[in-house]
Amino acid sequence: MNKFATFWFLLLSCVFAPDAAVLPLPGSYSGEFADSVVSIGEVSVVGKKEHVIIKPQSLSGAELERLNSLSVADALRYFSGVQIKDYGGIGGIKTVNIRSMGTNHVGVFYNGMQLGNAQNGQVDLGRYSLDNVEAISLYNGQKSDIFQSAKDFSSSSAIYITTKQPRFKSGERFHFTGQFRTGSFGLVNPSVLWEYKLADKVYFSANAEYTNANGRYRFRYKRLQLDGSVAYDTTAVRKNGDVEAFRAEASLYGFVPDGKWSINGYFYTSDRGIPGAIVNNVFRHGERQWDKAAFGQGAFVKKFSDLYEIKISGKFAWDYSNFLRDDPKELYLNNHYYQQKVYLSAANLFNIAEWWKISASVDGQMNKMNADLVDFAYPVRWTELVSVATSFDFEKISFQANLLGTFIQENTRSRKIYTASPNRRELSPAVFFSYRPFGNGEFSINGFFKRIFRMPTFNDLYYTEIGNANLRPEKTCQYDLGVTYDKEFSHPFFDAVSLKIDGYYNEVTDKIIAYPTGQQFRWTMLNLGKVRIGGSDVTAHLAAHVKNAKFGLNLQYTYQKACDYTDREDTFYGDQIPYTPLHSGSVSFFSGWRGWELGYCFIYTGERYNEQENTRYNYEQPWYTHDMSLSKIFRVKSCDLKITGELNNIFNQAYEVIHNYPMPGRNFKVSLKVML
Repeated sequence: MNKFATFWFLLLSCVFAPDAAVLPLPGSYSGEFADSVVSIGEVSVVGKKEHVIIKPQSLSGAELERLNSLSVADALRYFSGVQIKDYGGIGGIKTVNIRSMGTNHVGVFYNGMQLGNAQNGQVDLGRYSLDNVEAISLYNGQKSDIFQSAKDFSSSSAIYITTKQPRFKSGERFHFTGQFRTGSFGLVNPSVLWEYKLADKVYFSANAEYTNANGRYRFRYKRLQLDGSVAYDTTAVRKNGDVEAFRAEASLYGFVPDGKWSINGYFYTSDRGIPGAIVNNVFRHGERQWDKAAFGQGAFVKKFSDLYEIKISGKFAWDYSNFLRDDPKELYLNNHYYQQKVYLSAANLFNIAEWWKISASVDGQMNKMNADLVDFAYPVRWTELVSVATSFDFEKISFQANLLGTFIQENTRSRKIYTASPNRRELSPAVFFSYRPFGNGEFSINGFFKRIFRMPTFNDLYYTEIGNANLRPEKTCQYDLGVTYDKEFSHPFFDAVSLKIDGYYNEVTDKIIAYPTGQQFRWTMLNLGKVRIGGSDVTAHLAAHVKNAKFGLNLQYTYQKACDYTDREDTFYGDQIPYTPLHSGSVSFFSGWRGWELGYCFIYTGERYNEQENTRYNYEQPWYTHDMSLSKIFRVKSCDLKITGELNNIFNQAYEVIHNYPMPGRNFKVSLKVML
């Protein structure tokens, strides 16, 4: 009853709207309402400057358009410390792993609220297009902002996706953007964006996108024997990588005295093939999956006085998926899954002094899952999160500390067959600091410590004959220390330079793994793993100009040693964990002149292993790709036309991100965008 009372109290107190960045109006509340502070092209943003203890990696505005990327997953490849699992093709599943702690430790926030999947804990980032995205930010640890929901403190790392927000100049009432993209693999990708000013303080935005592609591409499959002789060398066409998807969003943004609100609705549906693995020169067609997802979310934020501010937010989400495996060589499956999520939050900020702030947040969440599996558990999970945080900001030193309490209760509706996972109570502390020895903020030393956990997923706990309801949460400890240098110039050539170097050590304990039991071909989930991760991330940026020509250069590099220390008796004890390269990085270059834009990107992933044992048989060669784009903006009466040509994997390199899942070779895209 206490859980129900808490939910109804929060529900009656909130307005469903996304926690998104909205351009403040003169005289309105100017507090932070965005996921990150970003520079968006040449748009002027009015508002108070929030001091960031540890700056995130961010891409925004025109930067995203130059990366030759269709989805959020593609753009994240340019961040350091990130590994993307890509199963090939436009329709292939794409998940992200940050600093080798595992996909389930990454929180993905869409307009300020977390995208969840209680079934397997993974978010397919290939489903989220960049056409309506304004900024992407990656935080190791968490945002250095204490005025946020308790949920924001609950991940080892976080990705924040912010969609485009309406911005109108004086006298403007609407904006319209239409785009059509086509290219390799039968791609047809139209999208539209409509923004309208309903009143002086109420804006409306609607966006829709359709994607269709056959996903067929030529690839080379080559395997060698241990003595170096050729075992297989085949050229073929990848099949079952087709996708047909539709996405629609609608949002309202409004302002009240010393506050603001917004409302957002989202709908997505897709029919896609999941390409199968190619093993021993045998080509599998793979599986098919149908998805439907819808949510409504939002937030209301208001400053009542110089002392007190409040942010109330809520979300309801519904997800459906149908997984079909109809391959005579495999076990037939045709399963349907349904998920529901209700989330409510109230965050309070107390401005004790100019240099001292305190926050307290309370969140409640319910996850429920149904399926048509035999003897399914039908689990329901209730989660309450309570956070307290404080921050101190002086001329040379900034400090932030928070404590998160997580309380979880579960039950199953098939109680005669399944015992629910026991109730959990966890306390998770975190400390962040930044020291600026010279006072001007150009050079800083920063770091953090955080201890956090992730609950086992419904699949881990209750999957038929495999799940283990007694699994313990998987825990991580994170240590980070780095230096940052940012400098802007008034120079005939240089405009700005920045450099960020981070060293880190992470430890994952009680890692959840699938383990074979005594009966042949039977598996179960166990807490066995311990992984120690040490590494360094380096990020550099240079901006320059020559008369009217602008130039930008970005460099990313990651060194990462992530080893399994579970059991000294294991043959792979101390070996690098699968799919984690020692070295990886990217280079991107941009130049612009009189409406012309030229972009070049290079991505490198070093040698790695596809299994736990680091043997020659499991060795994966390094891979790299070169991508280029060229665009031109034309002014035709009252509208702008932008034509873009993109050429990816220029040198047609054959490579695999996941073993036995070949990636596309050379491919192209052409797009036409109309902006009114």
